[in-house]
Amino acid sequence: MADRSHIEWTEATWNPVSGCTKVSAGCAHCYAERMAKRLQAAGSTKYRDGFAVRLHPDSLGLPLRWREPRLVFVNSMGDLFHEDVPEEFVRDVFDVMRRAHWHVFQVLTKRSARLLAIGSRLDWPANVWAGVTVENQDVLTRVDDLRRLECATVRFLSLEPLLGPLDGLDLSGIDWVIVGGESGPQARPMRAEWVRAVRDLCQRAGVPFYFKQWGGRQRKRAGRLLDGRVWDEMPQPHIQKLAGRDGWRW
Repeated sequence: MADRSHIEWTEATWNPVSGCTKVSAGCAHCYAERMAKRLQAAGSTKYRDGFAVRLHPDSLGLPLRWREPRLVFVNSMGDLFHEDVPEEFVRDVFDVMRRAHWHVFQVLTKRSARLLAIGSRLDWPANVWAGVTVENQDVLTRVDDLRRLECATVRFLSLEPLLGPLDGLDLSGIDWVIVGGESGPQARPMRAEWVRAVRDLCQRAGVPFYFKQWGGRQRKRAGRLLDGRVWDEMPQPHIQKLAGRDGWRW
């Protein structure tokens, strides 16, 4: 967890939960798993169990100590809606996000069914965005689950790592789309036509499109450029950071 992040589409990370288990093809070369094992080897007490799912109550209050408003990616090192995370602890996390109203929290999961089940029972704050990861057509049902989560103010998709074409992707009810290739030593290729198809779909639907990166060797050559430009659109309604403690204007 850090009050500054190198992830392009956020500003900080917060990990009240760490660890996960693989559920689909996108998990095969998980960056968080690699990082957890490195931290374990370095003697980190938080990751002494490696990538096993662990709760960290001592980390709950961290965003409350960050006085400058920022975008916060929740659980970059795990999945808040993993089946081993008790619903009571999920509620504790949401309580902190509600109290830290000057931040915007980005909650991303691959477990869309549990997101829908628990999320529909929560008092969902306006400063908490809900997102699901979709890496190929096999998991497009995650988009349907997210669309049904009517309590979330902003619903977004992380198509990373994008492993194939997403024919049939429906963006109705979706407010933001991120696309990225896979990084790391075993990165699988991402084809330009897959990315362009998503971008064009976003443009037709009026959905902001954010291109995070090319994957593998493509990343070194092209970085974040797609057809000669950087795509870093953010979701509607547009957000403006305010000075001091006022937080985010919608």
